[in-house]
Amino acid sequence: MSGVNKVILVGHLGKDPEVRQLEGGVTVVNFPLATTENYSRDGRKIEQTEWHNVVMWRGLADIAARYLQKGKLVYIEGKLRTRSYEDKEGHKRYVTEVVADNFNMLGRKSDNEPAAQPQPAADTAPRVEETVGNFNQQGDDDLPF
Repeated sequence: MSGVNKVILVGHLGKDPEVRQLEGGVTVVNFPLATTENYSRDGRKIEQTEWHNVVMWRGLADIAARYLQKGKLVYIEGKLRTRSYEDKEGHKRYVTEVVADNFNMLGRKSDNEPAAQPQPAADTAPRVEETVGNFNQQGDDDLPF
């Protein structure tokens, strides 16, 4: 029997994703994610926040770099990975990360606009109503069913 390594988190980004390009054009992003639990103890409301290190690779990293930014609410699925490295003083350190397989942006629709993307001039941008109107004007005879 094999084990299960599955993580599901819903939280807010603690900072903008850090984007790196590795050899061969592979994109990797990482960012901290805050999850907060609320509970009561002795009649007092307690709020406890945990911080998680999230890593995304390749195509998922490209999407995250474009759309995610500090403060956004996201749902993340992935797995835990622990890796080791040597710090500047030569000491072996360990870090546990959530390697994301999937994510969904949550919150208001306006929150899910691409991060820091320039907007086209108003007179050159097609309006959604015009596009939908053109599609609907084709008539029922053009439908494949």
